[in-house]
Amino acid sequence: MLKLVHRAGRWAFLRVESFFNLAFGDRLNPLYYLGPISYFLFWIVLGSGLYLYIFFDTGVEEAYASVEQLTHGQWYFGGILRSLHRYASDGMVLTMLLHLARHFVFDRYRAFRWFSWVSGVVLLWLIYSAGINGYMLPWDRLAQFVVIATAEWFDWIPVFGGTLVRNFIFPENVNDRLFSLLSFIHIGIPLAALALLMVHTQRVPQARTSPPWPIAATLSAALVVLSLLKPALSQAPADLASAVTVIDFDWFYLPVYALLYRWSPGEVWALVGGATALFLLAPWLPPKRRRVSKEGFHLLVRPDNHIISVREGESILDAGLREGIAFPFECRNGGCGKCKATLTYGEIDPGNYQKDALSEAERAAGKLLLCCATALSDIEVEYEPTEPLGGRPIRTYNARVTRMNRLAPDVMQVFLALGPGEQLDYYAGQYINVLLPNGEHRSFSFATAPHVQGEIELQIRLVPGGKFTPWVFDHMQVGDTIRFEAPLGSFFLREDSDKPIIFVAGSTGFAPVKSMVEHALHIGLKRNMLLYWGVRRPQDLYLGELPRQWEREHANFKFIPVMSDPAPEDHWTGRIGLVHEAILADFPDLAGHQIYACGSVDMVAAAHPAFLARGLAQEDCFSDTFLLPAHKPGGAAEIMKPGGGR
Repeated sequence: MLKLVHRAGRWAFLRVESFFNLAFGDRLNPLYYLGPISYFLFWIVLGSGLYLYIFFDTGVEEAYASVEQLTHGQWYFGGILRSLHRYASDGMVLTMLLHLARHFVFDRYRAFRWFSWVSGVVLLWLIYSAGINGYMLPWDRLAQFVVIATAEWFDWIPVFGGTLVRNFIFPENVNDRLFSLLSFIHIGIPLAALALLMVHTQRVPQARTSPPWPIAATLSAALVVLSLLKPALSQAPADLASAVTVIDFDWFYLPVYALLYRWSPGEVWALVGGATALFLLAPWLPPKRRRVSKEGFHLLVRPDNHIISVREGESILDAGLREGIAFPFECRNGGCGKCKATLTYGEIDPGNYQKDALSEAERAAGKLLLCCATALSDIEVEYEPTEPLGGRPIRTYNARVTRMNRLAPDVMQVFLALGPGEQLDYYAGQYINVLLPNGEHRSFSFATAPHVQGEIELQIRLVPGGKFTPWVFDHMQVGDTIRFEAPLGSFFLREDSDKPIIFVAGSTGFAPVKSMVEHALHIGLKRNMLLYWGVRRPQDLYLGELPRQWEREHANFKFIPVMSDPAPEDHWTGRIGLVHEAILADFPDLAGHQIYACGSVDMVAAAHPAFLARGLAQEDCFSDTFLLPAHKPGGAAEIMKPGGGR
C-alpha cells in the first residue's frame, strides 16, 4: 500500500512540476524551492510580526482596540502588514506541507535522513501552534472560540482536569495576564521554530535558505496584492457573556477545532496524537528499504580525483557537497539538468527526474543527474567543473618518525606518528605527499590498513640521486619531523563486488597492496584473493614472510612470488619472468576478475592491454601507477602523472 502511495505521489509531483516548468522554466520552478520559500515566508512572518507587536496592547479591553486601530487607522502600512503576516503564515504552512509530502513520496525520509524528517514534522506542528495561538490575540469572536475550545480540549488531559475552561466561565475571570501569556507564547514558539529550523537546515549540505530573487520578488508582490484585495480583518469583539454560535471559520488552520463539536476531546486527541506518532515513526516503519551495504559505498570523483563515502540512499550530489566537491547544481530535484555527469564505473539507481533534463539516449550513454542518482555499488563519476578544482581542501599534517627498519639494501620501512589527538582517515591504497623544504613533494603509499591507529607505515625505496630518498637512508633519525599532505589518490579497494581479486605488485608496489589486503582481512572479505609480487631476486622480497603468513591463516588468500632475474646462487625454484606474464599463464580468461596493479609505469603499461586482451573488463582494472582518464568500456588508457607507490 505504501509503495502504491509513493508511486502515485511521485507521478503527481513529476506531472505538476513538468507543467510548472512550461510556465516558469526549469530554473525558476517554485516547486523546486519549497524549502527556501518556506524560509523566505518565515522571515516575512517574523518581520511583520515584530512591527505588529509594537502596536499591540496586552490587555482585555486594549487588545481588540489596538488591533482595530492598526488595521483601519494605519491601513496603508499596519493593515497591509497584518494581512501579510496572515497570508505569509498560510503560505509557509502550505509550502512546508508540500516539502514534507515530496520527501515522503520520493522516499527521502528513512535511514540517515530520519533526523531531518522528524525535525520537519516537529517544525510543522510548531508553526501550526504559533498560527492557532495568533488567532487568540485579536480577542474577537474567533479568538474567543479558539481560546475556549483549546481550554476544553486540553482539559481532557488528566493533569489539567477541567481547570482551564473555568477561567472563561465569567468575563471577570479574564484579566490582562492572559494576553501577556498569549503574547509570550506567540513570540516563544516562533523563536523555538527558528532555532530548530537552523538545525534542520544544517543537515543538508549547502542547503538553500532563500529562493532565487525572481521567485522572492514575485511572491512578495503577490502577497501584497492579496493583502490589498482581501485584507485580514477582525470579527466582532469577544463577549464571554454569550456563546459563540456563528463565526467566519478558518478551515486552513483550524480544521481540528471543528471536530471538537462532533467528537469527544479524547477522540480528537487520539486522531492528532496517532497521526503525529505515525509521521514521527515513519522512517522506521515497514516496508523498509532493502539494505545493500552496511557501511555505504565509495565514490571516486573525476577530475578532482577524490574518493569520498556515499551513504545508502544518499544522492551523489549530497555526498559530494558534504565532502566539499564543487558539483554544479541548481534545482536539486531532477528538473534543470545542471548537475548532469557521467557514470564511468559501478551501478546506480538513476532516481526520478524530468525527461527533458535527461533523455533516454543520454541515460544509455552513461549520463546521470547527480541530484537524483544514488549508489548501488562503489562508483566513479566524471563531471565538468564550473569552478576551480580543489573545493575539498587537502589537509597538511606534521608527524614524528617513531621507528625505522631497513628491510632491504634499497628499502626503508618508516613509521610516523601524528600529534596528540590527531587522526587521519583514508582508504586502503591511498597515498601521502611528503612536502620538501624547496616546495616539491614526493609521494608514498600507505602501507598501513586504515583500521590501524597510532602509526603510519611507509615503505620507501632508494632512488639514487633523488632529493628525498637518499636523505631518508643517510640522515633521517627517529624523532625527526615529516610534513605531508593526505589523503590522496584514487587507488582503493572496491568492497561491493564479489569477483575474485588479483593483486599485482612490483617492488615497493607491495605497500598499498599490503594496506588493501590487511583491510580486506580485517573486515572479513570472503572473496578469493591472489597476490603476485614481482621482484628481481629473492632478497628483494623484503617482507616475503608476511604474505606467506596471510596464506597460512586465510583460506581465501594465495601468494605467488615471481622473480624476473634470479641469480644461480639464489637457487630459486619458483616462478620466473615478468609478473604480469605469470598471471597470463595462470589465467587464459580474466573475465569475472578484478585486478589491482601497483608498480613501475613500464610494468603496468605492459600489463594493462594484455589483461584486457584476456577478457578483463576495463572497469575491473585498477592501477596506482598511472591514472586512467575513466573506466569507459573500450576507451584507451592515457598515462598521466604518477599518484602513489613511489
